[in-house]
Amino acid sequence: MCRRKQLAILCCLTTILAAAGRRGAGQGRQTMERARQQMVEEEIIGGGIKNPRVIEAMRSTPRHEFVPLSERKNAYFDMALPIGEAQTISAPFFVAYMTEQLDPLPDDNVLEIGTGSGFQAAVLSPLVQDVYTIEIKKPLGERAARTLKRLKYENVHTRIGDGYAGWPEAAPFDKIIVTCSPEKPPQALIDQLKEGGRMLIPLGERYQQTLYMLKKTDGKLVREPLLPIIFVPMTGAAEEARVVKPDPLHPAIRNGGFEETIERNGATKPVGWHYLRQVQMEDASDAPQGKKFITFMNSEPGRSSQALQALPIDGRRIQRIVLSAQVRLKDVQAGPAVDDLPVFAITFYDDRRTELTTVGLGPWRGTFDWQIEQRTVPVPPRAREAFVRIGLFGATGEASFDDLKLKVVD
Repeated sequence: MCRRKQLAILCCLTTILAAAGRRGAGQGRQTMERARQQMVEEEIIGGGIKNPRVIEAMRSTPRHEFVPLSERKNAYFDMALPIGEAQTISAPFFVAYMTEQLDPLPDDNVLEIGTGSGFQAAVLSPLVQDVYTIEIKKPLGERAARTLKRLKYENVHTRIGDGYAGWPEAAPFDKIIVTCSPEKPPQALIDQLKEGGRMLIPLGERYQQTLYMLKKTDGKLVREPLLPIIFVPMTGAAEEARVVKPDPLHPAIRNGGFEETIERNGATKPVGWHYLRQVQMEDASDAPQGKKFITFMNSEPGRSSQALQALPIDGRRIQRIVLSAQVRLKDVQAGPAVDDLPVFAITFYDDRRTELTTVGLGPWRGTFDWQIEQRTVPVPPRAREAFVRIGLFGATGEASFDDLKLKVVD
């Protein structure tokens, strides 16, 4: 969501505290309702979600009830938020996207792996017959169960346990949705999926995943890749069985030259990059590195335009890194906020996914041809992972990137 829209919603939400004190909780609920409807119009419908049942579920589900009090002011931003236990509640658009892809029907029996805050289960509740949801982290599972009960989601059934084993007593399931990422689909979930059913699941390495639609046909799974994505890992047995482990001592940007691509719904996307907004792949002989690069384009001040990827990094062993990139701009002007400008930024997080600091290259404005940008930046000692972001970030014009690199300083 753009900063201008974030600020507008934030002003509304800040009003809640004063309004609740002066006129009671009813006024606060109305303010939250307005913020939610604005978010649905701009980010859910505006992002391309078309299923009217899913849109209505997003309109009626109070996301602010599923986040900690400290995060309620951010509840209707299109962003993931921390919920404790090093876990997050997914961004609203991706909850809507996954729900739409699952194609929930009124008589469906649905299994969710990874209850988290309970928000995804709440969105599914009015769309299906029953939702069975499992959370491995006891504090989260208990909190979600209390919230769902308080809000009277009576067809949502919760359990504390390892989702790797599924919920055999309630099987078979018409649909299964997995909101944490294993390396491969657990056999128990395959066995508990009905013939003709579908499973939505992010698969892959810890920081490089693809969201798949798996359809059970003649007892076997037919895979359809949907889009690159980042979810928290499936812990427990799934994590113990993981073959490819993260390497926090050798952080690197994958596909920084954008030569690896994949076709998605008729569009070409760069492998390894996620949450792409207003971006296109360029294929040109004058690319600074290889034959491809990426370009962000935006004509509406403040509108989101970005791509990101995650990587492991251990700040106890790595003190400094060098970021470098080839950058080209055309008619770039700042968005509504003075810092709405293109950057190549890296944000560091600790082992509980608490944000530590953001540094990087840029910001830039104006017009210039390809030029090399480079900077050495410190790594916080508490850093355990990082997110790399590129884009216009609310600015207008065009920003092209190529040959992005991250190098550890010895």
